[in-house]
Amino acid sequence: MKRLVIFDLDGTLLNTIADLAMSTNYALRCCGFPEHEVQEYLYFVGNGITKLFERALPEASRSAENIAHMRTCFLEYYTEHNTDCTRPYDGIAQLLATLSAHGVKVAVASNKYQAGTEKLIRYFFPEVPFVAVLGQREGVPVKPAPDIVYNIMQRAGVEKADTLYVGDSDVDMCTARAAGVESAGVTWGFRGRDELSRAGACHLVDTPDALLPLCGIEA
Repeated sequence: MKRLVIFDLDGTLLNTIADLAMSTNYALRCCGFPEHEVQEYLYFVGNGITKLFERALPEASRSAENIAHMRTCFLEYYTEHNTDCTRPYDGIAQLLATLSAHGVKVAVASNKYQAGTEKLIRYFFPEVPFVAVLGQREGVPVKPAPDIVYNIMQRAGVEKADTLYVGDSDVDMCTARAAGVESAGVTWGFRGRDELSRAGACHLVDTPDALLPLCGIEA
């Protein structure tokens, strides 16, 4: 039985893509650059907002100055609108409740900036006793660096063998591998089975309740 399950946020617990797309398009408009279709953002996200802005900007315009301007405009809009269209995936609330009821600790490890990560978790899962909710923080390498996973395991007092890492992208599977923990790739998120398989997912799951047997809990 696993004692700790660490979840990615965007594309795993929450479908955030519409709000991310609209907020980034707002920032692009403010800076005078062309916008993108929502579906394009499925492949822009996953490595933090700086990388998101780099991917959204025209290649010749990816300067530090433009990225800084984008960040200011994005945060202004996203802070106000990041729950407009975002919703938990079907079955996630019940999954978190079941894990907690069986004594399994749950945590979040995201490349979203810390304040945004905390706000979304408070808003959508106020009753869930997360042992840690960690996003992108100054001085801490973003995923797929394993630092965030090590930090959570330390806070939870749980060893690698008793930890399951759950995410929807190659970044997540590489994070789990770098940290030396078992991984589960969810197919309902932003990427899909092929990317997760190529990235070395230990397990592929199509529904949230399919994670329960991996934690030694009968679904």
